[in-house]
Amino acid sequence: MLLLQFTGLSGSGKTTLANRVKLLLIDLGFPCEVLDGDEYRGTLCRDLGFTREDRKENNRRLGLLGLLLLKHGILVMIATINPYEEDRRALHSQSNKIFTIWLDCKVELLVRRDPKGLYRRAFLTPGQPERIQNLTGINDPYEPPLHADLVIHTDRESPEESAEKLLHFILEKIGHDTAS
Repeated sequence: MLLLQFTGLSGSGKTTLANRVKLLLIDLGFPCEVLDGDEYRGTLCRDLGFTREDRKENNRRLGLLGLLLLKHGILVMIATINPYEEDRRALHSQSNKIFTIWLDCKVELLVRRDPKGLYRRAFLTPGQPERIQNLTGINDPYEPPLHADLVIHTDRESPEESAEKLLHFILEKIGHDTAS
């Protein structure tokens, strides 16, 4: 099986894409699990904030969980922002079955989409109580991947096109005959 570590800014479609492809994979008979960063922030990683160290620890924990599931033959998609190249490379180096998927989306579109209201809050003036101080890609660093195994442009593709692209990538990597 495979472990796919997604990376991309908030709102770029990581969870949406992972869940859509998970259903397709299950229909094809593949055991699959999505490790959603938002979901695990409320459980396994609830003690972590959004400092650089906490973000690194969040991704380390999810990476370890993903590796455990991978060892048991489960296809894993980790849907987190995963902002640091060093952390992505460290996980990638654990196995030749780990791939980095970059959901690239222009910030302008993310600001317009803003499903969680995070970008609006990040652009509030300093001192306003709702202001977010550390939104990745706005007022906190995001390092675009230097060597993504697959780039999906969610600002140019429909969710269906992105899902088809990812599914094809996965099936190719596991050697599944798409004609069957």
